Amino acid sequence: MSRMKRLLSVGLIGCFCSISAFVYGKAKEAPFMLTEMKCENLVNPLGIDNTTPHFSWKLKGDGLKGRQTYYEIQVASDSILLIQDKADLWNTGKLKSDASVMVPYQGAPLSSRSLCYWRVRAWDSKKQASAWSPVARFAVGILDKSHMHGEYIGSSVEGGKVCAPILRKKVNATKGETTFLHVNTLGYHEIYINGEKVGEDVLTPAVSHLTKRSLIVTYDVTPYLREGENDLLIWLGQGWYKSTTFGAAYDGPLVKAELDVLRNGKWEVLTKTDSSWCGRESGYSDTGTWRALQFAGERVDGRILPTDLSSQALNKMKWAPVVTVKVPDHIASPQMCEVNKIYQKLQPVSIRQLNEDTWLVDMGRVQTGWFEMYMPTLPVGHEITMEYSDNLTKDGEFDKQGESDIYISGGRNGECFRNKFNHHAYRYVRISNLPVKPEREWMKSLQIHGGYQQAATFECSDADLNAIHNMIQYTMKCLTFSGYMVDCPHLERAGYGGDGNSSTMSLQTMYDVAPTFENWIQTWGDSMREGGSLPHVGPNPGAGGGGPYWCGFFVLAPWRTYVNYNDPRLIEKYYSQMKEWFKYVDKYTVDGLLKRWPDTKYRDWYLGDWLAPMGVDAGAQSSVDLVSNCFISECLGTMNKVALVLGKKEEAEEFATRKEKLNKLIHQTFYRPNEGIYSTGSQLDMCYPMLVGVVPDALYNTVRENMMAITEEKHKGHIAVGLVGVPILTEWAVRNKKADFFYQILKKRDYPGYLYMIDNGATATWEYWSGERSRVHNCYNGIGTWFYQAVGGIRPDEAAPGYRHVYIDPQIPNGVTWAKTTKESPYGTIIVNWELKNSQLNLQVSVPSGTTATICIPDAATSCKMNKKKVSIEKKTIAVEEGNYDFVFDLNH
Repeated sequence: MSRMKRLLSVGLIGCFCSISAFVYGKAKEAPFMLTEMKCENLVNPLGIDNTTPHFSWKLKGDGLKGRQTYYEIQVASDSILLIQDKADLWNTGKLKSDASVMVPYQGAPLSSRSLCYWRVRAWDSKKQASAWSPVARFAVGILDKSHMHGEYIGSSVEGGKVCAPILRKKVNATKGETTFLHVNTLGYHEIYINGEKVGEDVLTPAVSHLTKRSLIVTYDVTPYLREGENDLLIWLGQGWYKSTTFGAAYDGPLVKAELDVLRNGKWEVLTKTDSSWCGRESGYSDTGTWRALQFAGERVDGRILPTDLSSQALNKMKWAPVVTVKVPDHIASPQMCEVNKIYQKLQPVSIRQLNEDTWLVDMGRVQTGWFEMYMPTLPVGHEITMEYSDNLTKDGEFDKQGESDIYISGGRNGECFRNKFNHHAYRYVRISNLPVKPEREWMKSLQIHGGYQQAATFECSDADLNAIHNMIQYTMKCLTFSGYMVDCPHLERAGYGGDGNSSTMSLQTMYDVAPTFENWIQTWGDSMREGGSLPHVGPNPGAGGGGPYWCGFFVLAPWRTYVNYNDPRLIEKYYSQMKEWFKYVDKYTVDGLLKRWPDTKYRDWYLGDWLAPMGVDAGAQSSVDLVSNCFISECLGTMNKVALVLGKKEEAEEFATRKEKLNKLIHQTFYRPNEGIYSTGSQLDMCYPMLVGVVPDALYNTVRENMMAITEEKHKGHIAVGLVGVPILTEWAVRNKKADFFYQILKKRDYPGYLYMIDNGATATWEYWSGERSRVHNCYNGIGTWFYQAVGGIRPDEAAPGYRHVYIDPQIPNGVTWAKTTKESPYGTIIVNWELKNSQLNLQVSVPSGTTATICIPDAATSCKMNKKKVSIEKKTIAVEEGNYDFVFDLNH
């Protein structure tokens, strides 16, 4: 599009908005509006990986009456066409439908680089129409690597160190023309044009299984270009692309990039990566192998580091030709999750001198991200070392964890160290060889995580519960970045499936992370080996310990993503591969029960539970076999549900039959009738058979009471499970409405327990109940759902995914008197507030448009008023649609 046409478009949009404001003035204001426009669950994505995207929006406004009854979507190749009501790609017309989440595109065929603009309007139950939504856009990315111009290039040794180079190209452009830059990096990248950084993203791209796939990130660089000559810089870092991880084809990072301009509706290539580029070292280098416990940090040489990226400064630097590198064949596809950004910035709460030139800095809490420090003026070549830890020893000494950075002074005033292509998770920084005391204002901890949004809040009358909840919610943010969730963000940085299974429901309840799972599950699909074998970690740069519960993340996570977000893409895309994994399971099934499969180069160990408290024999073979087979039963049940959603009824029946047969065999093999326990009688060994339907109805009460008795007698009322057991015990407590039982577990202040962590200085959850090794970890976060589903009382309905129907059923522990809970669903905000007062339960519920709820009557209720009108409690439930409701229950205590 020409510059004039683009300016005309902007002017017309402004004119249209003015006309809308006039039409819908105070006299005729639109009764409601459409917000949170998303395509593929992303906001204005510039490079999606398919040609049939899905659209979502929310209805909000005080004038909204009931639910959506009609919608109209328009998609056009130009925003001007939308304003002219000429949707040349798709116009649904006024379509009768209440769908507003993941509505599939059904318009004209799209292809790589298609740039599209869309808007939607809706009608409510009273036939009131919204105004048109704001115009949003999306672009189809480069769908086939053969469609992308350019070669993979890196810095040559003539340009200095090749591990974090700056690559440069001068480009002529016309200011104002729509211009996109497609960047496919093996490693990390940052983009600069005319000395200005493009975008706010850091540590880009997201993770992928680099031997199988790399990711393409697309930028709209239109605002950064000037008329005539422009300086385009791509600053690269190795990240995961190393010989020690994915067998890199070169000693440094590589990039393929293409700069395109849109003219007269067609994309033209302005430049691409090839041998005409030049490069040089940047002063950054990576000091670790990026194997587990060897992530180290960065070495930044201030004598080399450019402080000015303007064309004038770049012209004074020495540049060398780049190298073109032939990279092994692999998939290159658009990144389908949000980029990382810097969020909260912390400054030190204390600075303590350890010796003459060594200082201990406390940032107040553990945080995942970068360290930034302005340096005093130092001699040229003077080296400062910064070591990082999430902990101090019992003696108050720095606890070394193998993470450190080095800064070499350039001898100038105002020098600044800042991480760029590595990160840390730390609370404490030990700064060595610094001859002057650092000032508080010199230093910052920069929090980094993916660009997802928080989607839930919880608060109640019990300060201990609030502290535990807040610690769990904060830990989730420390662990979720780069399109996956890690076990710990510093020591291993691994996307373990066991940790994922343990915390998926907590994470997906607390945050809007559907795109994160889109990327993460893709790494699992890419990591599958011949015969359906799966690793324990995705992506999979090396072997990681685990067991079936780790591998089967590939089965449970897609289903949970569908349930929580009404996003069917993962179950549709990976169903066939899920079935492949079951073939691998069958290969190691002996007499109907899964037995240990072999270690491989990409997977080792065969665990049941992991990191249970001392005194729990989670490694007993009978427990490992019981837990593993209960997990297979859970997976079979999940596959039955997935198959039904996908319309594969016969396959669903096969999975159901297999589950029923396996459950009978598990009971026959592991139940000990004389003692009324399964296997070792641990909390997990008892809960899991109950949860997956192994326990016959006639024995259920016996097993349940025995488990609770063992908890009290053997474990003194404490939690007695590890990574696998935490979410299973939590789900069991919710389903069985054992709020007091679970509450008393959480209230324990001694070992093991969450308050034990907090009382011992934890700001995030630990790897071990005892506090060994990592103090920001993904072992014990599976309790997060209890706050929302039990105390908050908001339970999703799998039959109506995306919280389209919910059960409101607060489970109130003795001692808790009120709770306030919100859950931001794909349809809007669900609010549940309750208070116990004078033998009454006051319950306020807000149900968003497009959602229905079933209010469950408390067992102790003798009467009920809804919005001040008496209603019957005989049926034990009250069905409500969207709206605000005030219930008062009289209780018989």
